[in-house]
Amino acid sequence: MSLVVLGLSHHGAPLALLESVALDGASATALEEAVLASEHVTEAVVLSTCNRTEVYAEALTFHGALVDVTNALASVCGVDRSELQPHLYVHYEDRGICHAFTVAAGLDSMAVGEAQILGQVRRSLSRAQRHGHVGPALNGLLQQALRVAKRVHAETQIDLVSGSLVQAGLTRAEAVLGGIGDLSVLVVGAGGMGALAAATVARQGAGAVVVANRDPDRARSVAERVEGSAVPLTGLADALVAADLVISSTGARGQVVTADHVAAALAARGGRPQVYVDLALPHDVDLAVADLSGATRVGLAELGEDLAEAGSAPQVAVANELVTAEVAAYLVQRSAQAVAPTVTALRARAGELVDAELARLERRTPGMDDAQRAEVRRAVERVVDKLLHTPTVRVKELARDGQGGSYARALSELFDLDPRDVSLVSAPPSLPGEEA
Repeated sequence: MSLVVLGLSHHGAPLALLESVALDGASATALEEAVLASEHVTEAVVLSTCNRTEVYAEALTFHGALVDVTNALASVCGVDRSELQPHLYVHYEDRGICHAFTVAAGLDSMAVGEAQILGQVRRSLSRAQRHGHVGPALNGLLQQALRVAKRVHAETQIDLVSGSLVQAGLTRAEAVLGGIGDLSVLVVGAGGMGALAAATVARQGAGAVVVANRDPDRARSVAERVEGSAVPLTGLADALVAADLVISSTGARGQVVTADHVAAALAARGGRPQVYVDLALPHDVDLAVADLSGATRVGLAELGEDLAEAGSAPQVAVANELVTAEVAAYLVQRSAQAVAPTVTALRARAGELVDAELARLERRTPGMDDAQRAEVRRAVERVVDKLLHTPTVRVKELARDGQGGSYARALSELFDLDPRDVSLVSAPPSLPGEEA
Protein backbone atom coordinates (compact mmCIF):
# COMPACT_ATOMS: atom_id res chain seq x y z
CA MET A 1 0.00 0.00 0.00
CA SER A 2 1.10 3.57 -0.66
CA LEU A 3 0.38 7.11 0.51
CA VAL A 4 -1.46 9.41 -1.89
CA VAL A 5 -2.15 13.06 -1.05
CA LEU A 6 -4.53 14.99 -3.29
CA GLY A 7 -5.67 18.54 -2.69
CA LEU A 8 -5.66 22.19 -3.57
CA SER A 9 -4.45 25.23 -1.67
CA HIS A 10 -3.79 28.96 -1.81
CA HIS A 11 -0.61 28.24 -3.76
CA GLY A 12 -2.41 27.40 -7.00
CA ALA A 13 -6.18 27.66 -6.61
CA PRO A 14 -8.26 30.83 -6.85
CA LEU A 15 -9.95 31.92 -3.65
CA ALA A 16 -13.41 31.36 -5.11
CA LEU A 17 -12.59 27.70 -5.78
CA LEU A 18 -11.10 27.25 -2.31
CA GLU A 19 -14.36 28.56 -0.89
CA SER A 20 -16.26 25.96 -2.93
CA VAL A 21 -14.27 23.08 -1.45
CA ALA A 22 -14.02 24.37 2.13
CA LEU A 23 -15.50 21.69 4.41
CA ASP A 24 -16.84 21.66 7.93
CA GLY A 25 -16.41 18.60 10.13
CA ALA A 26 -19.52 16.81 8.89
CA SER A 27 -18.65 17.41 5.24
CA ALA A 28 -15.06 16.27 5.79
CA THR A 29 -16.38 13.04 7.31
CA ALA A 30 -18.71 12.61 4.33
CA LEU A 31 -15.75 13.01 1.98
CA GLU A 32 -13.73 10.42 3.90
CA GLU A 33 -16.65 8.00 3.61
CA ALA A 34 -16.93 8.65 -0.13
CA VAL A 35 -13.20 8.06 -0.56
CA LEU A 36 -13.32 4.82 1.45
CA ALA A 37 -16.11 3.55 -0.79
CA SER A 38 -13.35 3.06 -3.38
CA GLU A 39 -11.92 -0.44 -3.68
CA HIS A 40 -8.52 1.22 -4.11
CA VAL A 41 -8.39 3.01 -0.73
CA THR A 42 -8.13 1.53 2.78
CA GLU A 43 -7.67 4.65 4.97
CA ALA A 44 -8.57 8.33 4.54
CA VAL A 45 -8.15 11.61 6.41
CA VAL A 46 -9.44 14.97 5.16
CA LEU A 47 -7.76 18.22 6.20
CA SER A 48 -9.71 21.39 5.39
CA THR A 49 -8.48 24.80 6.59
CA CYS A 50 -8.89 28.41 5.52
CA ASN A 51 -6.35 27.96 2.72
CA ARG A 52 -6.38 24.27 1.76
CA THR A 53 -8.47 21.13 1.38
CA GLU A 54 -6.56 17.85 1.16
CA VAL A 55 -7.27 14.13 1.20
CA TYR A 56 -4.64 11.80 2.68
CA ALA A 57 -5.30 8.26 1.48
CA GLU A 58 -3.63 4.89 1.97
CA ALA A 59 -4.01 3.37 -1.48
CA LEU A 60 -3.83 -0.14 -2.87
CA THR A 61 -3.33 1.21 -6.41
CA PHE A 62 -2.17 4.69 -7.33
CA HIS A 63 -4.20 5.43 -10.46
CA GLY A 64 -7.40 3.86 -9.18
CA ALA A 65 -7.17 5.82 -5.94
CA LEU A 66 -6.39 9.04 -7.79
CA VAL A 67 -9.49 8.78 -9.97
CA ASP A 68 -11.79 7.82 -7.10
CA VAL A 69 -10.50 10.46 -4.68
CA THR A 70 -10.87 13.17 -7.32
CA ASN A 71 -14.42 12.07 -8.12
CA ALA A 72 -15.32 11.95 -4.41
CA LEU A 73 -13.95 15.45 -3.82
CA ALA A 74 -15.90 16.86 -6.78
CA SER A 75 -19.10 15.08 -5.72
CA VAL A 76 -19.07 16.02 -2.03
CA CYS A 77 -18.11 19.64 -2.73
CA GLY A 78 -20.56 20.00 -5.62
CA VAL A 79 -17.82 21.19 -7.99
CA ASP A 80 -17.36 19.93 -11.54
CA ARG A 81 -14.28 17.75 -11.89
CA SER A 82 -13.11 19.78 -14.91
CA GLU A 83 -13.06 22.88 -12.70
CA LEU A 84 -11.02 21.13 -10.01
CA GLN A 85 -8.54 19.30 -12.23
CA PRO A 86 -6.25 22.21 -13.27
CA HIS A 87 -5.67 23.24 -9.66
CA LEU A 88 -5.17 19.87 -7.96
CA TYR A 89 -1.78 18.69 -6.77
CA VAL A 90 -0.84 15.08 -6.06
CA HIS A 91 1.94 13.84 -3.80
CA TYR A 92 2.89 10.16 -3.72
CA GLU A 93 4.79 8.20 -1.06
CA ASP A 94 8.03 10.05 -0.10
CA ARG A 95 6.78 13.39 -1.41
CA GLY A 96 3.48 12.84 0.37
CA ILE A 97 5.27 12.21 3.67
CA CYS A 98 7.36 15.35 3.19
CA HIS A 99 4.21 17.33 2.37
CA ALA A 100 2.42 16.11 5.50
CA PHE A 101 5.34 17.12 7.74
CA THR A 102 5.68 20.50 5.98
CA VAL A 103 1.98 21.28 6.29
CA ALA A 104 1.80 20.37 9.98
CA ALA A 105 4.83 22.57 10.72
CA GLY A 106 3.10 25.56 9.13
CA LEU A 107 5.72 25.84 6.39
CA ASP A 108 3.12 25.51 3.64
CA SER A 109 0.63 27.95 5.19
CA MET A 110 -0.38 31.36 3.92
CA ALA A 111 1.06 32.73 7.18
CA VAL A 112 4.33 30.79 7.07
CA GLY A 113 5.18 29.16 10.38
CA GLU A 114 1.76 29.68 11.98
CA ALA A 115 1.04 27.22 14.76
CA GLN A 116 -2.74 27.02 14.34
CA ILE A 117 -2.41 24.31 11.69
CA LEU A 118 -1.16 21.96 14.43
CA GLY A 119 -4.56 21.96 16.07
CA GLN A 120 -6.32 21.61 12.73
CA VAL A 121 -4.29 18.52 11.80
CA ARG A 122 -4.85 17.04 15.26
CA ARG A 123 -8.60 17.60 15.10
CA SER A 124 -8.80 16.15 11.58
CA LEU A 125 -6.96 13.01 12.67
CA SER A 126 -9.07 12.69 15.82
CA ARG A 127 -12.29 12.99 13.80
CA ALA A 128 -11.13 10.32 11.34
CA GLN A 129 -10.18 8.04 14.24
CA ARG A 130 -13.62 8.41 15.84
CA HIS A 131 -15.30 7.33 12.61
CA GLY A 132 -12.89 4.45 11.97
CA HIS A 133 -11.52 6.00 8.78
CA VAL A 134 -7.85 5.81 9.75
CA GLY A 135 -5.62 2.81 10.40
CA PRO A 136 -1.99 2.25 11.37
CA ALA A 137 -0.50 3.79 8.21
CA LEU A 138 -2.11 7.25 8.28
CA ASN A 139 -2.26 7.33 12.07
CA GLY A 140 1.49 6.73 12.28
CA LEU A 141 2.20 9.28 9.56
CA LEU A 142 0.10 12.10 11.00
CA GLN A 143 1.11 11.45 14.61
CA GLN A 144 4.71 11.76 13.50
CA ALA A 145 3.87 14.90 11.49
CA LEU A 146 2.48 16.46 14.67
CA ARG A 147 5.61 15.55 16.62
CA VAL A 148 7.82 17.03 13.90
CA ALA A 149 5.76 20.22 13.88
CA LYS A 150 6.13 20.60 17.65
CA ARG A 151 9.88 20.12 17.29
CA VAL A 152 10.04 22.78 14.54
CA HIS A 153 8.33 25.33 16.80
CA ALA A 154 10.41 24.36 19.84
CA GLU A 155 13.85 24.14 18.21
CA THR A 156 13.80 26.78 15.47
CA GLN A 157 12.88 30.45 15.48
CA ILE A 158 10.05 29.97 13.01
CA ASP A 159 7.65 31.75 15.37
CA LEU A 160 9.55 34.98 14.74
CA VAL A 161 8.37 35.01 11.12
CA SER A 162 4.96 33.46 11.60
CA GLY A 163 2.96 36.65 11.24
CA SER A 164 -0.55 35.31 11.68
CA LEU A 165 -3.52 36.17 9.50
CA VAL A 166 -4.93 38.04 12.49
CA GLN A 167 -1.84 40.23 12.83
CA ALA A 168 -1.71 40.84 9.09
CA GLY A 169 -5.35 41.96 9.24
CA LEU A 170 -4.64 44.28 12.17
CA THR A 171 -1.75 45.85 10.28
CA ARG A 172 -4.12 46.61 7.41
CA ALA A 173 -6.70 47.99 9.83
CA GLU A 174 -4.19 50.24 11.57
CA ALA A 175 -3.30 51.82 8.23
CA VAL A 176 -6.89 53.05 8.04
CA LEU A 177 -7.89 53.58 11.68
CA GLY A 178 -4.60 54.26 13.43
CA GLY A 179 -3.49 52.16 16.42
CA ILE A 180 -5.70 49.46 17.94
CA GLY A 181 -5.68 51.23 21.31
CA ASP A 182 -9.07 52.67 22.27
CA LEU A 183 -10.82 51.12 19.25
CA SER A 184 -13.99 49.11 19.69
CA VAL A 185 -13.46 45.66 18.15
CA LEU A 186 -16.19 43.19 17.26
CA VAL A 187 -15.07 39.58 16.76
CA VAL A 188 -17.63 37.51 14.86
CA GLY A 189 -17.10 33.82 15.52
CA ALA A 190 -15.73 32.13 18.64
CA GLY A 191 -13.75 29.25 17.14
CA GLY A 192 -9.97 28.96 17.16
CA MET A 193 -9.37 31.93 14.86
CA GLY A 194 -11.97 34.08 16.63
CA ALA A 195 -10.44 33.33 20.02
CA LEU A 196 -6.99 34.20 18.66
CA ALA A 197 -8.31 37.47 17.23
CA ALA A 198 -9.98 38.42 20.52
CA ALA A 199 -6.83 37.66 22.51
CA THR A 200 -4.62 39.57 20.07
CA VAL A 201 -6.65 42.79 20.04
CA ALA A 202 -7.09 42.66 23.82
CA ARG A 203 -3.33 42.27 24.28
CA GLN A 204 -2.75 45.26 22.00
CA GLY A 205 -5.00 47.47 24.11
CA ALA A 206 -8.32 47.60 22.29
CA GLY A 207 -10.79 49.86 24.06
CA ALA A 208 -13.55 47.26 23.96
CA VAL A 209 -13.77 43.67 22.70
CA VAL A 210 -17.16 42.21 21.85
CA VAL A 211 -17.60 38.59 20.72
CA ALA A 212 -20.63 37.53 18.66
CA ASN A 213 -21.36 33.88 18.03
CA ARG A 214 -24.24 31.58 17.20
CA ASP A 215 -23.58 29.68 20.44
CA PRO A 216 -23.92 32.29 23.22
CA ASP A 217 -22.09 30.11 25.76
CA ARG A 218 -19.11 29.85 23.47
CA ALA A 219 -19.17 33.63 22.88
CA ARG A 220 -19.22 34.28 26.64
CA SER A 221 -16.35 31.84 27.21
CA VAL A 222 -14.09 33.63 24.71
CA ALA A 223 -15.17 37.10 25.86
CA GLU A 224 -14.51 36.35 29.54
CA ARG A 225 -10.93 35.32 28.79
CA VAL A 226 -10.20 38.81 27.39
CA GLU A 227 -12.43 40.74 29.81
CA GLY A 228 -14.79 41.57 26.96
CA SER A 229 -18.51 41.13 26.43
CA ALA A 230 -20.62 38.75 24.38
CA VAL A 231 -23.64 39.21 22.16
CA PRO A 232 -25.78 36.67 20.32
CA LEU A 233 -25.47 36.55 16.55
CA THR A 234 -29.06 37.81 16.36
CA GLY A 235 -27.78 41.10 17.81
CA LEU A 236 -25.14 41.52 15.12
CA ALA A 237 -26.71 44.59 13.48
CA ASP A 238 -26.55 46.65 16.69
CA ALA A 239 -23.05 45.40 17.50
CA LEU A 240 -21.80 46.54 14.08
CA VAL A 241 -22.83 50.13 14.81
CA ALA A 242 -20.51 50.34 17.82
CA ALA A 243 -17.55 48.61 16.16
CA ASP A 244 -14.62 50.43 14.58
CA LEU A 245 -13.00 47.14 13.58
CA VAL A 246 -14.83 43.92 12.76
CA ILE A 247 -12.91 40.63 12.52
CA SER A 248 -14.98 37.72 11.24
CA SER A 249 -14.20 34.00 11.07
CA THR A 250 -17.27 31.83 11.59
CA GLY A 251 -16.99 28.86 9.25
CA ALA A 252 -20.57 29.49 8.11
CA ARG A 253 -21.55 28.40 4.62
CA GLY A 254 -23.25 31.70 3.73
CA GLN A 255 -22.58 35.39 4.27
CA VAL A 256 -22.80 36.53 7.88
CA VAL A 257 -22.21 40.27 7.39
CA THR A 258 -24.16 41.63 4.40
CA ALA A 259 -23.69 44.90 2.55
CA ASP A 260 -27.06 46.04 3.93
CA HIS A 261 -25.84 45.38 7.49
CA VAL A 262 -22.76 47.50 6.89
CA ALA A 263 -24.60 50.30 5.08
CA ALA A 264 -27.00 50.63 8.01
CA ALA A 265 -24.12 50.62 10.51
CA LEU A 266 -22.23 53.31 8.59
CA ALA A 267 -25.33 55.50 8.45
CA ALA A 268 -25.86 55.15 12.20
CA ARG A 269 -22.17 55.98 12.85
CA GLY A 270 -22.42 59.33 11.12
CA GLY A 271 -19.62 58.65 8.66
CA ARG A 272 -17.00 57.29 11.08
CA PRO A 273 -14.93 54.70 9.14
CA GLN A 274 -14.95 50.97 9.71
CA VAL A 275 -12.61 48.15 8.73
CA TYR A 276 -13.87 44.62 8.13
CA VAL A 277 -11.20 41.88 8.29
CA ASP A 278 -12.63 38.67 6.84
CA LEU A 279 -10.60 35.60 7.83
CA ALA A 280 -13.25 33.06 6.85
CA LEU A 281 -13.39 30.57 4.02
CA PRO A 282 -16.00 30.73 2.57
CA HIS A 283 -16.03 34.47 3.22
CA ASP A 284 -18.27 35.91 5.94
CA VAL A 285 -18.32 39.53 4.79
CA ASP A 286 -20.16 40.46 1.59
CA LEU A 287 -17.66 41.38 -1.13
CA ALA A 288 -19.84 44.42 -1.95
CA VAL A 289 -18.84 45.97 1.40
CA ALA A 290 -15.60 47.09 -0.28
CA ASP A 291 -17.66 49.43 -2.48
CA LEU A 292 -19.32 51.25 0.42
CA SER A 293 -17.98 54.67 1.30
CA GLY A 294 -16.43 54.63 4.75
CA ALA A 295 -15.91 50.85 4.86
CA THR A 296 -12.72 48.97 4.10
CA ARG A 297 -12.91 45.22 3.51
CA VAL A 298 -9.77 43.06 3.89
CA GLY A 299 -9.96 39.39 2.88
CA LEU A 300 -7.68 36.39 2.55
CA ALA A 301 -6.53 37.43 -0.92
CA GLU A 302 -5.08 40.71 0.38
CA LEU A 303 -3.61 39.09 3.47
CA GLY A 304 -1.96 36.40 1.34
CA GLU A 305 -0.13 39.11 -0.60
CA ASP A 306 1.05 40.75 2.63
CA LEU A 307 2.40 37.47 4.00
CA ALA A 308 4.00 36.16 0.81
CA GLU A 309 7.55 37.34 1.57
CA ALA A 310 7.81 35.48 4.88
CA GLY A 311 8.77 32.26 3.10
CA SER A 312 12.23 33.60 2.27
CA ALA A 313 13.23 34.27 5.90
CA PRO A 314 16.37 32.41 7.13
CA GLN A 315 14.38 30.82 9.96
CA VAL A 316 12.23 29.10 7.34
CA ALA A 317 15.31 27.55 5.74
CA VAL A 318 16.40 26.15 9.12
CA ALA A 319 12.93 24.75 9.74
CA ASN A 320 12.86 23.14 6.29
CA GLU A 321 16.21 21.46 6.97
CA LEU A 322 14.82 19.99 10.18
CA VAL A 323 11.76 18.69 8.35
CA THR A 324 13.94 17.15 5.62
CA ALA A 325 16.00 15.30 8.24
CA GLU A 326 12.84 14.07 9.96
CA VAL A 327 11.43 12.79 6.65
CA ALA A 328 14.64 10.85 6.01
CA ALA A 329 14.53 9.34 9.51
CA TYR A 330 10.88 8.39 9.08
CA LEU A 331 11.58 6.67 5.76
CA VAL A 332 14.41 4.66 7.33
CA GLN A 333 12.16 3.66 10.24
CA ARG A 334 9.35 2.68 7.89
CA SER A 335 11.69 0.63 5.68
CA ALA A 336 12.99 -1.22 8.71
CA GLN A 337 9.41 -1.96 9.77
CA ALA A 338 8.63 -3.23 6.28
CA VAL A 339 11.39 -5.88 6.30
CA ALA A 340 10.95 -6.88 9.96
CA PRO A 341 8.15 -9.42 9.23
CA THR A 342 10.32 -11.21 6.66
CA VAL A 343 13.26 -11.40 9.07
CA THR A 344 10.98 -12.68 11.84
CA ALA A 345 9.39 -15.27 9.54
CA LEU A 346 12.83 -16.39 8.31
CA ARG A 347 14.05 -16.91 11.87
CA ALA A 348 10.84 -18.76 12.77
CA ARG A 349 11.19 -21.03 9.73
CA ALA A 350 14.80 -21.82 10.64
CA GLY A 351 13.73 -22.66 14.20
CA GLU A 352 11.05 -25.05 12.90
CA LEU A 353 13.62 -26.83 10.69
CA VAL A 354 16.08 -27.17 13.58
CA ASP A 355 13.39 -28.65 15.83
CA ALA A 356 12.28 -31.09 13.12
CA GLU A 357 15.83 -32.30 12.38
CA LEU A 358 16.72 -32.70 16.05
CA ALA A 359 13.54 -34.71 16.62
CA ARG A 360 14.48 -36.97 13.71
CA LEU A 361 18.02 -37.34 15.12
CA GLU A 362 16.65 -38.27 18.55
CA ARG A 363 14.53 -41.06 17.05
CA ARG A 364 17.60 -42.46 15.25
CA THR A 365 19.97 -42.16 18.24
CA PRO A 366 17.97 -43.15 21.33
CA GLY A 367 21.19 -43.78 23.27
CA MET A 368 22.22 -40.09 23.49
CA ASP A 369 22.02 -38.60 26.96
CA ASP A 370 20.64 -35.12 27.74
CA ALA A 371 24.09 -33.48 27.73
CA GLN A 372 24.88 -34.84 24.27
CA ARG A 373 21.49 -33.78 22.90
CA ALA A 374 21.99 -30.25 24.30
CA GLU A 375 25.44 -30.01 22.71
CA VAL A 376 24.10 -31.15 19.34
CA ARG A 377 21.28 -28.56 19.55
CA ARG A 378 23.76 -25.77 20.35
CA ALA A 379 25.96 -26.81 17.43
CA VAL A 380 23.06 -26.89 14.96
CA GLU A 381 21.68 -23.54 16.18
CA ARG A 382 25.15 -21.94 15.84
CA VAL A 383 25.39 -23.13 12.25
CA VAL A 384 21.92 -21.78 11.46
CA ASP A 385 22.66 -18.44 13.16
CA LYS A 386 25.85 -18.03 11.15
CA LEU A 387 24.09 -18.88 7.89
CA LEU A 388 21.28 -16.37 8.59
CA HIS A 389 23.49 -13.61 10.02
CA THR A 390 24.61 -12.13 6.70
CA PRO A 391 21.22 -12.02 4.95
CA THR A 392 19.58 -10.66 8.12
CA VAL A 393 22.12 -7.87 8.55
CA ARG A 394 22.09 -7.12 4.83
CA VAL A 395 18.33 -6.74 4.58
CA LYS A 396 18.39 -4.28 7.50
CA GLU A 397 21.22 -2.30 5.87
CA LEU A 398 19.35 -2.15 2.59
CA ALA A 399 16.20 -1.07 4.42
CA ARG A 400 18.07 1.96 5.73
CA ASP A 401 18.86 2.85 2.10
CA GLY A 402 15.27 2.31 1.01
CA GLN A 403 16.06 -0.91 -0.88
CA GLY A 404 14.94 -3.47 1.68
CA GLY A 405 11.63 -4.35 0.01
CA SER A 406 13.03 -6.14 -3.04
CA TYR A 407 15.66 -7.96 -0.95
CA ALA A 408 12.99 -9.08 1.54
CA ARG A 409 10.93 -10.48 -1.35
CA ALA A 410 14.00 -12.31 -2.63
CA LEU A 411 14.56 -13.86 0.81
CA SER A 412 10.95 -15.01 0.88
CA GLU A 413 11.42 -16.72 -2.48
CA LEU A 414 14.83 -18.23 -1.72
CA PHE A 415 13.76 -19.67 1.64
CA ASP A 416 10.23 -20.55 0.46
CA LEU A 417 8.55 -18.51 3.19
CA ASP A 418 4.78 -18.83 3.32
CA PRO A 419 3.21 -15.37 2.72
CA ARG A 420 0.73 -16.19 5.48
CA ASP A 421 3.59 -16.59 7.93
CA VAL A 422 4.93 -13.16 6.98
CA SER A 423 1.50 -11.55 7.26
CA LEU A 424 1.05 -12.83 10.80
CA VAL A 425 3.88 -10.58 11.93
CA SER A 426 3.38 -7.77 9.41
CA ALA A 427 1.56 -5.26 11.63
CA PRO A 428 3.98 -2.30 11.78
CA PRO A 429 5.27 -1.54 15.26
CA SER A 430 4.47 1.86 16.74
CA LEU A 431 6.95 4.64 16.26
CA PRO A 432 8.73 5.83 19.41
CA GLY A 433 6.36 7.93 21.51
CA GLU A 434 3.33 7.21 19.35
CA GLU A 435 0.00 7.73 21.05
CA ALA A 436 -2.22 4.67 21.39
